[in-house]
Amino acid sequence: MNWKPELDDLARREAFAREMGGADKVKRQHDQGRLTVRERIDRLIDAKSFHEVGAVSGIGEYDASGELKHLTPANCVFGRGKIDGRPVVVVGDDFTVRGGSADASISAKPLMAEEMAHDFRLPIIRVIEGSGGGGSVKTIETRGAANLPGGVGGTRWYWYTTSNLAQVPVVGLGLGSVAGLGAARLAASHYSVMTKNSAMFVAGPPVVARLGQSLEKKELGGADIQTRAGGVDHAVETEEEAFACARRFLSYLPSSVYDLSPTIACNDDPERAEESLLKAVPRNRRQVYKMRPIIDAVVDKGSFFEMAANFGRPIITGFARLEGRAVLLLASDPFHYGGSWTAEACQKVVRFVDLAETFHLPVVYLMDCPGFMIGLDAEKAATIRHGVRAMAAVNQTTVPWCTIIIRNAFGVAGVVHQPANRFSMRYAWPSAYWGSLPLEGGIEAAYRAEIDAADDPKLKQQEIEERLNKLRSPFRSAEKFWVEEVINPTKTRSLLCEFARLAEPLRTAGPSRLAMRP
Repeated sequence: MNWKPELDDLARREAFAREMGGADKVKRQHDQGRLTVRERIDRLIDAKSFHEVGAVSGIGEYDASGELKHLTPANCVFGRGKIDGRPVVVVGDDFTVRGGSADASISAKPLMAEEMAHDFRLPIIRVIEGSGGGGSVKTIETRGAANLPGGVGGTRWYWYTTSNLAQVPVVGLGLGSVAGLGAARLAASHYSVMTKNSAMFVAGPPVVARLGQSLEKKELGGADIQTRAGGVDHAVETEEEAFACARRFLSYLPSSVYDLSPTIACNDDPERAEESLLKAVPRNRRQVYKMRPIIDAVVDKGSFFEMAANFGRPIITGFARLEGRAVLLLASDPFHYGGSWTAEACQKVVRFVDLAETFHLPVVYLMDCPGFMIGLDAEKAATIRHGVRAMAAVNQTTVPWCTIIIRNAFGVAGVVHQPANRFSMRYAWPSAYWGSLPLEGGIEAAYRAEIDAADDPKLKQQEIEERLNKLRSPFRSAEKFWVEEVINPTKTRSLLCEFARLAEPLRTAGPSRLAMRP
């Protein structure tokens, strides 16, 4: 006697699971330009590496004799797989079964995915399409009572959703309509991507319409809105691009806080000197320049991976490699408010400095910051409060840090270019220019009496400005050892690669003393 009847029954149940919501629902998904959850998982991870957990869970229909007629699978698919040979956990919503709603889910499945990632210290990728919350309005009737958010027995999933941020890399992919808890799961990630035909919102258009706001999905929570607001890091045209982004993001990080990110082979000369850097910064301080070409010139070729490009735009954030070693890179963008830190830029600094601290990545900061943003709008946004939070985040880091002062360093925001009260490396370009306040505007206040008494106030102001500018030379500061080194810009890559080599043995795996914030 063997177990063939049972194995045949298992195979039949697995076949039902692969049918998902049925041929008509799968066709509808494809007709709307979206892949099914199983297709997504197959294209996200290494070929034939997926080991599914709970494939045959769902709602069975039985005949009078107790034989299975049909199985509607739960609309959560999860399991283990590999990306570039490294184990990961992947969990996805099946929109073909009740639109990804929790009504058709089994809550233990997405919970177990989070538990697996946490306890086995594996990165987790959430493929999100649907609400994934406490159910729809109909749930009140089907269950006979109203769900209390966070009620008895209902908090464990929520705890893992955020606590994994301090444990393992978390990626969220929004690939359709994402609402409610689905939106929270997408935002509760270290890196989030959505397709441009997707939308994310706390509540969808029908609910928002009750507030008197009649909006389509993209008008309410489309890619332009979410990437500019910082709700989602990146938007792409296709799902394949989203999968590629997820894979690349994970390539810079360790599997958990108990590991260190891998160093890869590098064929880019660490001593490469880019002559273009000598002309990168204009002599005219009012003339802007592009920072991203400077980034590309000093990091390993093709290694810069930018994140949250549309949010907090005075600061550029992302990963890069220096002689194959992963670093977190911050850089000012003078094209946006001259690089001044806005409230949003400060929030961005907090988030990505936390990311570096959580996963033990050295930080490189290419600085050109004339201070915090000023003016009425800046005051209404409580810029200084967010700025102090950014200062605290930087000062609380323990990872190695290296700053290149490229142009401006002024005011309190200028102070936040390296951690206080510990050693970090710092270099200045000859174009560097710093002080407690910019001369523009400050001269009129400090020398008002002298300027007003002059026969030609405008000429007197110009004379004072020229006199002070000579004292502003970075070499004057270097004479007093107020800055350690002024360097030839062409040596920047060499010095940054040396920094990465020196930092490598200082990186210590283990939980950060800071909890990672979403």
